[in-house]
Amino acid sequence: MKSSKCLMILMAVLSFTIAVYSQNQTEPWTTAQLMEPEKLVVILNDSTATQPLIINVGPVNSIKGAIKIGPAKEKENLNELKKLLSKEDKNKLVVIYCGCCPFKDCPNIRPAFLLLTQMKFENAKLLNLPHNLKVDWINHDYPMSN
Repeated sequence: MKSSKCLMILMAVLSFTIAVYSQNQTEPWTTAQLMEPEKLVVILNDSTATQPLIINVGPVNSIKGAIKIGPAKEKENLNELKKLLSKEDKNKLVVIYCGCCPFKDCPNIRPAFLLLTQMKFENAKLLNLPHNLKVDWINHDYPMSN
């Protein structure tokens, strides 16, 4: 009796885990394509380093050196991003970020990152701001544009 009860509980937990896992969306980026904020700060502060193209694809303030395109969920902004990227070397380090909200809820990073992938950028990165720009960047006193 006790073992059948344990088996039922185990099956319920397993079913729940499978259901939750199957509902997770597949992201267009890999973990290797996430850039930690600390790493970008090191590059920004190194005057001898080749500076990446940093693109703000959201409605928030810009970090140091970023070009603000605006929310990539809007077609005209996505077209502006495409126009900007069409002038760039496909091997250039390109870092995009939004920072408006947690990754899971962000309507801007997916269309922007998909565009980078479709345009075959070899060094496309998404700045790892899993919460938002304030929590993951500003609160660490990382550099912002004036």
